[in-house]
Amino acid sequence: MKTGTLYGIGVGPGDPELITLKAVKALENVDVVYSAASTKNRYSIAVEIVKPHLKNGIPILRLDFPMTRDPGVLNAAWSRNAGIVRETLHKGQDAALVTLGDPMTYSTFGYLMRTLKEESPELPVRVIPGITSYQAGAAAARRVLAEGEESLTVISGAMGPRTLRHVIDHTDNVVMLKVYRNYRDIMEALEDLDLSRHSVLVSRCGFDGEQIITNLEELPDQVPSYLSLLLIKKR
Repeated sequence: MKTGTLYGIGVGPGDPELITLKAVKALENVDVVYSAASTKNRYSIAVEIVKPHLKNGIPILRLDFPMTRDPGVLNAAWSRNAGIVRETLHKGQDAALVTLGDPMTYSTFGYLMRTLKEESPELPVRVIPGITSYQAGAAAARRVLAEGEESLTVISGAMGPRTLRHVIDHTDNVVMLKVYRNYRDIMEALEDLDLSRHSVLVSRCGFDGEQIITNLEELPDQVPSYLSLLLIKKR
């Protein structure tokens, strides 16, 4: 029996108008939509973005993942969720896993795709790219990410400023995502590295309450939203 296809679909950074035509076309034809979420969060921005593009009555199902760094717990969760998706595909149904931004950039889809291909390599998977948060943030701030022969490095701030300190001597421009949790430590690192005056914080880009802050000295003690990123130029 013909199996279904899994589509990893990036729905953009949050602005509903920044979803691609290719993503909309795929969403109009799938039979099941999955969204990945933590076990503590019941709301999905990605699902709200795609709802207008879905067939009436299509199932929208959550894939829950625990908030932990324990590899054993995480691997078990990926395997369990890959099994749920596999059952759908074996019924001949096409499924989409929707994710904010791009499916191949700091996305839960990458883990699910890798697990599914390891356990069921015969199942077809297609990926539809999406506009990332930092592309949207750069456009909103009118900030060129890189030009000429400049380099651009994209890093995560989830574990603090350690990666920034490691890469800054080897790149011209840095995008730091996930700055919310370790915000104060990251701000101190920018000061130490003399990067504050060359940096822009973009928060809630494309949402109500969007903020673009070019003078980091005006920032409060806590970053406005977990949907925040930094655009850093070394010179």
